[in-house]
Formats: sequence, structure tokens, C-alpha cells
Amino acid sequence: MKKGGISILGILFLGIILILVLSYFNISIQAVVEKPSTQNNVKYVTGSTESLWNEYLKKPLTDFYNDIWVKFFWASFVSNMERIRNGQPTDFQKSAPTVNFK
Repeated sequence: MKKGGISILGILFLGIILILVLSYFNISIQAVVEKPSTQNNVKYVTGSTESLWNEYLKKPLTDFYNDIWVKFFWASFVSNMERIRNGQPTDFQKSAPTVNFK
């Protein structure tokens, strides 16, 4: 069963093909990037992205990371990894039901 996807080599190959096609049509990547309109568009997108992050996303995502992710998931993960390293049972193993056959 083959899964779809593209490898890093595939991406590099497509990049080389794209550069060759642009060269064939005599399009200079440097000229396109250095155009004032391109520079203005990049500055606009960068400013909008920074504004979106600072005004809307930074506080909720930082709070989620610190108050939920680190507290509940990361701390538990580190604790269980230390138990595995020390040869002790993990939280999952402690919580699993056991059956005694006698």
C-alpha cells in the first residue's frame, strides 16, 4: 500500500524545474523580487501578520501553551519518561486494570 506525498528530493526537483521554466521564458527572479511593488506587498503582509499575532493570537496561544499544554501534557510526558528511564511503571500502567489468575 503506497501512501501519497512528496519527498524533499521531489520538492528540490520541482524547484529546479520551476527555475528552468522561468529562465526559459526570460523571467528574472531577482528583478521580480526587487520590484518596489513586490517589496511593498511583502511589507504589507509582514505588517499584517505581526499585527494579527500581537493583537489577536499571542495572548490566547501563549496562555494555552503555558496553562494547558505544559501543565497537563508536557509535565505528564516528562514525568512518564523519567519513570520509564528509572524502570518504574508509567501512569498508564498504574491505571490499567489487572487480572490475577490463580
